Amino acid sequence: MADEIKSTNITWHHHDITRQDREKQNGHKSCVLWYTGLSGSGKSTLAQAVSTALFEMGCRTYVLDGDNIRHGLNKNLGFSPEDRNENIRRIGEVAKLFADAGVIASTAFISPYRADRDQARALLPESFVEVYVKADLEVCESRDPKGLYKKARAGEIPEFTGISAPYEEPLNAEIVVDTGKASLEDCAKAVIDGLKERGIIS
Repeated sequence: MADEIKSTNITWHHHDITRQDREKQNGHKSCVLWYTGLSGSGKSTLAQAVSTALFEMGCRTYVLDGDNIRHGLNKNLGFSPEDRNENIRRIGEVAKLFADAGVIASTAFISPYRADRDQARALLPESFVEVYVKADLEVCESRDPKGLYKKARAGEIPEFTGISAPYEEPLNAEIVVDTGKASLEDCAKAVIDGLKERGIIS
């Protein structure tokens, strides 16, 4: 699905206003903050906390949440390995557009496969910040905010990451936070500090 190209007779249109122009006006660089982790690890919660902090600092920021995207852009995709691949491919391309618009774009997706995350990274290799939201499976199950683990254990949800489908941990994530051991405030600070260290914000 991802490799099939059906569009022909098309030409890339270059904009008069560049990404660098937008970054200069914004007063900060743009990037993609790619949050990955098990369901219940706290990806969306952390992404929202960081986005709120950035907004209060005057930054242009937006969160692309996994469930929200599946309500619209990716509503025709399921959870098979092939559909997960296409889900991440699409959101990678959307995040790239947000970064080009000068925004610090956060994506909160399980994105369980390294190859898919690497594919997203390849779109913006210099502006891709992988945030591994680490939490033990037991911690995620104890939270189970949507009751998904209970359903997965009962066999009601097939191909559920961590139970009946694999999760491949990042090997070299730029930022790693353990939400089972650190507070939300400390995890958010670690992400903000990581952006400062990379010169994305000051």
